[in-house]
Amino acid sequence: MSKKRFTIGKARISKNPLRIEFPYSLGEFEFIEILEFGGEADFATLDSPAFLHLLDITACVLGVSYYKLLAPFEISAPEIMLSEDEQAFILDVYENGLGEFFARNNLKRYGKIKFSSARFNSDAEKINLLNRTLLPIGGGKDSLVSVQLLEKAELDFTPFAVNPKGPIISSVEKIGRKPIYVSRKLDVEMIKLGKLPEFYNGHVPSTAINSMIASLVALLFGYDKIALSNERSASEGNVEFDGRLANHQHSKSLDFEKMIAAVLANASGGALKYFSLLRPFSELHIASIFARETRFDSAFSSCNRNFLLTGNTGNLWCCDCPKCHFVFLILAVKMDKNRLTNIFAKNLLNDIKYETAYRELSGLSGHKPWECVGEILEAAASLYALSQTKDWQGDVLVAKLKDDLIDFYGEEKLIVAKDDLMQKSDEHLIENDIYKKVMPYAL
Repeated sequence: MSKKRFTIGKARISKNPLRIEFPYSLGEFEFIEILEFGGEADFATLDSPAFLHLLDITACVLGVSYYKLLAPFEISAPEIMLSEDEQAFILDVYENGLGEFFARNNLKRYGKIKFSSARFNSDAEKINLLNRTLLPIGGGKDSLVSVQLLEKAELDFTPFAVNPKGPIISSVEKIGRKPIYVSRKLDVEMIKLGKLPEFYNGHVPSTAINSMIASLVALLFGYDKIALSNERSASEGNVEFDGRLANHQHSKSLDFEKMIAAVLANASGGALKYFSLLRPFSELHIASIFARETRFDSAFSSCNRNFLLTGNTGNLWCCDCPKCHFVFLILAVKMDKNRLTNIFAKNLLNDIKYETAYRELSGLSGHKPWECVGEILEAAASLYALSQTKDWQGDVLVAKLKDDLIDFYGEEKLIVAKDDLMQKSDEHLIENDIYKKVMPYAL
């Protein structure tokens, strides 16, 4: 199967309403993905060199969803012109962005994928964009902490989402600002093939995909900043495979952020900036900020199973996935117990059936789950911290894992780790003026 070539075609634009089609081919299979944009876009932008170039880069990134069906060694984009750095960026999306996919399907592709496109070396002229921020909303606590910080700093921003559902819609309603939504329609044939045994399926770098769509929105609607809400723990990998550390969250990592920020800046002549507002912080630090407000308690969810729902119906938390387990744990350190158990409709730390899950999260067994969860030591330090509190120390998992955590890490390391988690990192791409305005409200 891997001998087939994956080909990325040139995007096609139509207006009224604004619709963009992305054609792909994989051997004898042909696919078309569609983006539809609502709102009052600047149609004049559609013909600008910057937009058309970003559209080419976006076509390459969106292609991962179709490439993975057969995961060939050769990827070709003959009609698309890219610089050497942009080619390296696209290769990173496929090699590292699909790291979990390759590991779970036992496909060795690192350093072996050949990507080719036409070459493009000219410098882009700086375009004019408004001084405001496009803020992707995922429905979980992280992007809502970015909302809290931007509001406190009185910085202009607009919520943005691709295919909004459930917690995204309910969270945006609580934010109270008019959002920009984009509809992304995957080719139905690709979805059908992905369910067949002769084709591969698995995780794709959704943050990379949504970020490129956000870049198109930024130019169409006039935003000079895209602010993600990725924390520093996103840079930690999951498992060694094929000579590299595969990371479920690669497109949320600092390394990827640096690459895409440079690509977007170069394509726009330096006008478009990309950064994560929460990069200096640990998940525990972010949880402490989130706990300051209650307005999102009934609206937010980090549970990915919600995105199978058509809206905000039923329980927002499945309570059985790693995301639920981790978010409950770090919020427990910073939030009133009754408030937290009301949010989840359950105390996850007082149920023995979750023992294996918390052992994996805290590094006592297995490897870090294939999910967007925090660092292993962060989970371990949080569990230990709860064992020192009156409210939580009697819960079955807190009590049961305490001695194992001390034996494995040492009590001093766990205490120091918790303190370190509340210290901000200097590794981030946040512009200095934004950093100065936001940081007082994050401490």
